Amino acid sequence: MTRAAPDPRKTLDPDRVAQWLACHPDFFVGREGLLQQLKVPHPEARGATSLLERLVHDLRSRAEQAEWRLEQLLESARHNEGQYRRTRELVLALLEAEDNDALGQALATQLAERFHTPAVALWCPASLTDAEPRPPQAPRQVLDDHAGQRLAALLDGRTSRCTRLTPTDWKRLLPHVPAPDKAGSCALSRLTLGEPLGYLVLASPDPDHFRASMDTLFTEYVGEVVARLLVRLAPASP
Repeated sequence: MTRAAPDPRKTLDPDRVAQWLACHPDFFVGREGLLQQLKVPHPEARGATSLLERLVHDLRSRAEQAEWRLEQLLESARHNEGQYRRTRELVLALLEAEDNDALGQALATQLAERFHTPAVALWCPASLTDAEPRPPQAPRQVLDDHAGQRLAALLDGRTSRCTRLTPTDWKRLLPHVPAPDKAGSCALSRLTLGEPLGYLVLASPDPDHFRASMDTLFTEYVGEVVARLLVRLAPASP
């Protein structure tokens, strides 16, 4: 009496089979008919499909994912190029300013037109403005103790920060721009060049325009450019 052949599913370790096939990738050479007989679970429906059909499905899925990633990269590249061009135009406009009032006005205009930032304030200490023939014009403001303490509190020990801006703070820190009825948002940056040179405030009545989770690299860069130009354009003390 012959004994029935043992069930391979009970005698073969699937992991060892997989390892063996991985070490022998040429196993199916000359056994193409076996490939057509293999059945694997269908990824999107019940039942099984042929191995070749499953491979085609997987390859199509990978191609779609690669196409999506490529589109994301292209979209990111287009955004970065646009950001670079807008930043370039901003810096060139600042370099053309003939004095600090023109610098502040160019800053406000460029940020409003190119970066949708409707309100800007540039707070400078009196030591940087007292040699000027006339008081600073908006958006420049002369930094006093009250404004300095509030700006420092909003920065909370940081060099730059995005945060909410209450109507009260808006009226105090951007007195030349009408305050919104509700809280907005702002990006703050401390201006320094060997010594404190004041603060840069970018504000919007939209509470989500400057979110706390946003990176402040752009604000810091603009602040560094403005700080250098403020010193360069300041009139010499008598």
